[in-house]
Amino acid sequence: MFHGSLWRKSLPSHPFPRRHSYLIFHIPLRILMTSAKPTSPTGSPPRSPTFSRFFSFLKGASSSSIANGTSSRKSMDKKNGSTKSVQVEKKPPQTFVGAIDQGTSSSRFMVFNEKGAIVTMHQMEFEQIYPKAGWCEHDPDVIMGSVNECIAKVADKLEAMGHSVTDIKAVGITNQRETTVVWDKTTGKPLHHAVVWLDGRTKDTVAQLVEKSSSKTTSHWHDRCGLPFSTYFSGVKLRWLLDNVEEVRKAHQEGRLAFGTVDSWLIYNLTGGINGGKHVSDVTNASRTMFMNIQTLQWDDEILEFFDVKKEVLPEIVSSAEVYGNIVGGPLAGIPIAGCLGDQQAAVVGQRCFNPGEVKNTYGTGCFMLFNTGEKPVISTHGLLTTVGYKLGKDAPAVYALEGSVAIAGAAIKWLRDNLKMIKEAPEINELAAKVEDTGGVYFVPAFSGLFAPHWRDDARGCIVGLTQFATREHIARATLEAICFQSKEVLDAMNADAGHDLALLKVDGGMTNSELGMQIQADLLGIEVVRPAMRETTALGAALAAGLTVGIWKDLKDFSAHETPDVFKPTIEAEERSTRYANWKKAVERSLGWV
Repeated sequence: MFHGSLWRKSLPSHPFPRRHSYLIFHIPLRILMTSAKPTSPTGSPPRSPTFSRFFSFLKGASSSSIANGTSSRKSMDKKNGSTKSVQVEKKPPQTFVGAIDQGTSSSRFMVFNEKGAIVTMHQMEFEQIYPKAGWCEHDPDVIMGSVNECIAKVADKLEAMGHSVTDIKAVGITNQRETTVVWDKTTGKPLHHAVVWLDGRTKDTVAQLVEKSSSKTTSHWHDRCGLPFSTYFSGVKLRWLLDNVEEVRKAHQEGRLAFGTVDSWLIYNLTGGINGGKHVSDVTNASRTMFMNIQTLQWDDEILEFFDVKKEVLPEIVSSAEVYGNIVGGPLAGIPIAGCLGDQQAAVVGQRCFNPGEVKNTYGTGCFMLFNTGEKPVISTHGLLTTVGYKLGKDAPAVYALEGSVAIAGAAIKWLRDNLKMIKEAPEINELAAKVEDTGGVYFVPAFSGLFAPHWRDDARGCIVGLTQFATREHIARATLEAICFQSKEVLDAMNADAGHDLALLKVDGGMTNSELGMQIQADLLGIEVVRPAMRETTALGAALAAGLTVGIWKDLKDFSAHETPDVFKPTIEAEERSTRYANWKKAVERSLGWV
């Protein structure tokens, strides 16, 4: 997910979260890793070193030298260019947990202490590849390289703080979910760019699958896997790759193909790649492929036969909290990877939504609302998805959730910044939007790749309606914030309908929650309280909690209770105004449909 890298307030341990750094252990990263340039969709992208190859070069190149309670660090004397040694007081050993947070536009590595507070972090944005309109790809090696750099930078920061990487007892992983990676089992190299979750190229594939089904409906496998046919899910993306990329099809036929979501790719490389790397995926990510039976939590043979996909290309399904293997190289060598959840499910854990009926909404590149339904899956009748919320241990029960997924949320702000050049930095949208009291009748439907829940319309496209000569960029800025909040209201209404009662409050996290105005608009349009935690890095925290639970840093879920005081936003508009504005939004949505 987007993780709010465009919005995030800087932390004392990480003062420049959006600036890229190009040194690892004082060795230029560009010598070790080159960013891939876009290629044709059926061509093989240029390769960068994967984790195992990357760290085989660095093995033994530790940047710390710790002795007798101090560590010696060299720094440059800016006046004369000489180096000098700086003594850093070594702190007593502590207990930390690391979290790799791999999102749609950036990768991060964060370290948490036993109280769940952030010790330090590093973040790096990476290139988005857009081969055609509606398509979005990532280079898997660039993703891996960005994770490597974040880990190395955090190791340096810990040393500078007087800590040791040996204080990190386990690492958890959270990741963009449906993004699909395919690689060769014999070489460990990607066979194609990763097809990103919001990529809409599989529209025709969806139509073909619907036609192939006996029911001729998008919901043909819904009861079995919890998901409809949609461009969104990994299984459909894999089918497109098999149909359109000869290299992938040949690897499938010859038994060389490995498939996975980003968690599988990271764990495979971190644990050794072709030299014994583990090919696994946790139940939360597996539940986003269309291939997993939502009841048995295993790959479904009948669905695989329908998709014409061999089971041996798939990862082993594991729980969200167990040791998958140890990291094989670099600063974290020997540390176990002990937790894994898809980013939205990680936020459920990080928000401590452990009781049935609790709901959280994460505002990232997209917007994702999950409703804890307990230990039995509930199949929605109002356009929502059934997904695994978490399974915190091999023998622990799976907890399920209903999910409403919105494709474009923070990505709409990025579009204003990068495409329209309306703003230079994402937070400027607040300044613009605050200059007007309303949108002046302007409504923005950011259906750049269709509409997800509850519509599931891949023929929708973005539109801005209600423009007059009175409209200004300030009105468009405010309409963009409202668009994100209106989409969340549509999802919440569907959840209320499935639950049979109205939810009383909404827990929120993600980058846009840093916007006071945005959260107030959300409360106004929902008509309920919006609760924002004081510690907003809930996605990474969820992964860290799962890993810490595995290795015994925390004993059970009760240890996860939050102690901080959250911010609460209460509705300030009347029900009649809310209803009128929502009705106009619905009219705008109607105008976005049927374009392709």
